[in-house]
Amino acid sequence: MSNPETERNDTARGGLPRINEPAPDFQALTTHGQRSLSDYRGKWLVLFSHPADFTPVCTTEFMAFAKAQDRFAALNTELLGLSIDSHYSHIAWVRNIKEHFGVEIGFPIIADLSMEVAKSYGMIQPGASDTSAVRATFIIDPDGVLRAMVYYPMSNGRSIDEFVRLVEALQTSDANKVATPENWKPGDKVIVPPPATDELAEKRFGEGYETVDWYFSTRDL
Repeated sequence: MSNPETERNDTARGGLPRINEPAPDFQALTTHGQRSLSDYRGKWLVLFSHPADFTPVCTTEFMAFAKAQDRFAALNTELLGLSIDSHYSHIAWVRNIKEHFGVEIGFPIIADLSMEVAKSYGMIQPGASDTSAVRATFIIDPDGVLRAMVYYPMSNGRSIDEFVRLVEALQTSDANKVATPENWKPGDKVIVPPPATDELAEKRFGEGYETVDWYFSTRDL
């Protein structure tokens, strides 16, 4: 039998959090002041880590997140960055990006020198580094539940468009009790959950969906 206390301790030591369970809580200093997970109640949150300030791949990602911030805001979604750098390093990096690239970073960045937040979210991957966070991204819903997590290696930047798409897909699934197919975008057909009994499967072809077989039906929203 699993032990909830042991599982919480494992997460605190650097284990992975779990999808559809409460996201690890945190209280941390950011470039916009103190932030905690509870500050984002009622909103979706994209929490993402990067290996280090003043590095080229991370700089491209942060600029891309900043340029997409209005798209996330339209989805009731906040952005929150993190790296194992100091508060003042973050401030200097944000100012450097604005000066040299003309992009203003409008979201807060957690200073996590203690690695407390990074370890609780499994951002530290010993195969990559013991002292830097990999490119991890977590989508947390308005109830504080972790809904998706994606890990990238240090050498390769993320696609920010994919995280916008994923938030849209999650919100669509929640609102309509449907699933979404590969590379779904707003306006595309959605997948109707398959029937759970043989009797319902028999009725599926007469329910008005676009049905290929009893387990595969789509519809417009």
